[in-house]
Amino acid sequence: MAEYPDAERLDLVETMHGVAVADPYRWLEDLSSPATAAWCEAEDRLARSYLDGLASRARFASRLRALIPGAVSAPVVVGSRRFFYRREPEQELDVFCVQEGDGEARPLVDPAVLNPDLTSVLDMALPSKEGDRVACLVSHGGREESWLHVMDVASGADVAEPVFLGRGADIDWLPGGSSLIVVGRVPDAEVPAGEEFFHRRVRRHVVGTDVADDEVLFGDGRDKTTYYDVRTSADGRWLTVACALGTAPRNDLYLIDLAAGSAAGSASGSASVAVVLEGVDAMAYGGVGFDGRLYLRTNLDAPRWRLCVADPSSPGVESWTELLPETADVLEDFAVASSGVVAVRVHDVIAQVTVHDRESGAAVSTVALPGLGSATVTGRRDGADEVFVTYTDYLTPPTVHRLDVASGELSVWATPPGFTGVSGVAASQVFVESADGTRVPLLVVAREGAALDGSNPTILYGYGGFNVALTPAYSSGVLAWVEAGGVYAVANLRGGSEYGEEWHRAGMRDTKQNVFDDFVAAAEWLVSAGYCTVERLGIAGGSNGGLLVGAALTQRPELFRAVHCSAPLLDMVRYELFGLGQTWNDEYGRADDPVEFGWLHSYSPYHRVVSGVRYPAVLFTVFEGDTRVDTLHARKLCAALQWATSASVDERPVLLRRELEVGHGARSVGRTVALSADVYSFMAAQLGLALT
Repeated sequence: MAEYPDAERLDLVETMHGVAVADPYRWLEDLSSPATAAWCEAEDRLARSYLDGLASRARFASRLRALIPGAVSAPVVVGSRRFFYRREPEQELDVFCVQEGDGEARPLVDPAVLNPDLTSVLDMALPSKEGDRVACLVSHGGREESWLHVMDVASGADVAEPVFLGRGADIDWLPGGSSLIVVGRVPDAEVPAGEEFFHRRVRRHVVGTDVADDEVLFGDGRDKTTYYDVRTSADGRWLTVACALGTAPRNDLYLIDLAAGSAAGSASGSASVAVVLEGVDAMAYGGVGFDGRLYLRTNLDAPRWRLCVADPSSPGVESWTELLPETADVLEDFAVASSGVVAVRVHDVIAQVTVHDRESGAAVSTVALPGLGSATVTGRRDGADEVFVTYTDYLTPPTVHRLDVASGELSVWATPPGFTGVSGVAASQVFVESADGTRVPLLVVAREGAALDGSNPTILYGYGGFNVALTPAYSSGVLAWVEAGGVYAVANLRGGSEYGEEWHRAGMRDTKQNVFDDFVAAAEWLVSAGYCTVERLGIAGGSNGGLLVGAALTQRPELFRAVHCSAPLLDMVRYELFGLGQTWNDEYGRADDPVEFGWLHSYSPYHRVVSGVRYPAVLFTVFEGDTRVDTLHARKLCAALQWATSASVDERPVLLRRELEVGHGARSVGRTVALSADVYSFMAAQLGLALT
């Protein structure tokens, strides 16, 4: 019989707002301590001994790799050149490419060449307005801290040494290709210890010069946690700057006239900075289009979003004109062309694309999409009547279509290399009733004709937070699981953006419990509908979704047999002290406030563990390069569950799987396959899925 590594339980109890809060595994917060390192190494050995012994692992790995096709993105068109991301099926990472006219695409930026150990990823790549240079952001080791690279398109050669910008970087070109607008961290000497992920500024950077010589355009005096998104107009005159405190569901928006001289200073202190939206509990994003108008997608007085336009010389709210009003569906995306505005709205999680008159906003046509899926649109800065529609669903990897806006004709522009299609699998949508009667969408992917006798090993996935919608998207893991005889379900919980900002706010702060209730309702429906029994039901989630499944397994341990908890938040009393935690307190609440502490402590998974409970089997997956969510959360709950569970390690193991040199976001295909093979073989072993 296997045994869990020894983990000392401290008699550590603190009184917070009159509440005794135990923290027996606080010592596991310090990854640099010898005790924590030794415990982690023992957990590594336990996890690998279990996962490597699973009979289905090799078969899952093989099928997962086969189901991952290449990839291609919508192009950015500059003159006769088209720039886009592409990855062949045998490649590990996306490559930024250029196509000249009708010629063959050639690679410009290949992260596997920049770093052959495959631990670097492209965060962003953008051609200059003339198309003769490309600027790209590259991060290393999963840390999501970007370096700016600039290269010549014709030769592919670097034109300057890389420049460090840090976390939350953004870029856009100014005309001429010699300067960019960059969002980057202030110089190291100005960053207080422990605040390395903050203190960004909007700057004008001349390629090839020292960043210390950059002109600061915006950001001095603003909160250290502010994130900035920047966009320049095609003629380079107008710069829009969106400012958000952490992940708060509101932002300020400013328009800077770069032709009016220096813009340094605060918005109130510079005549060249005009307020578009400021100090309002709403969001607005956009930029000045090819026709000289300022286009703004906003949820001001419109929780499901609307599209407004304004004159850049008078961009304040009082001067906005509504072009596309709010409807019952959520306005997710738009693109502007000479012959019209192309809008993407979401109806019950499913995308709809329509074309509207550019002056009146009147509907002109509806674009027929290939199925029930998700869509985004990419226009051209020159206003040409060519808009690219990227479509995906559970059976279709992202495929790029070309929409002729004037005629309404939709044609395939590029398909993922190597995709051969799948058969015998179908997706359907149902609606379940949550504890308070709220109608919650649930998408179910299963083999055609799947039995409803409780025999299907089933995984329920959710997220429920930060205004993120789980719309249909291709997943090789989902297909591999379903092809093998499983069922995969995705719950569209409150806290996301599926029904606009009201849906988000119904699952944040003091209403966070709604998210967990929605998830439990979806799980109970899957059982009652006959898809599975509780012994064949597993749940999965990552990041905020890791908090979700952590809350579910500690609130309703009898409802699930297995849990995959990835990169999670789990100690909600101390989450603000680590990583980017303090940027999330608008979503969750603050522990130093007695009322908000009550919200957090009530559902904090780490603080709800009870000895002697028969907990589900749990696989924690964490990534030591993660600079968003500290891996201490998983370590502490893992130790607590190993101590508390009444189930044996052989029957219902609680495991911690770690990876080095990778972080919260993008990774190579090989790492994706290895992680997914471990996860799905773990679920298969626990839920009784036998691969044939």
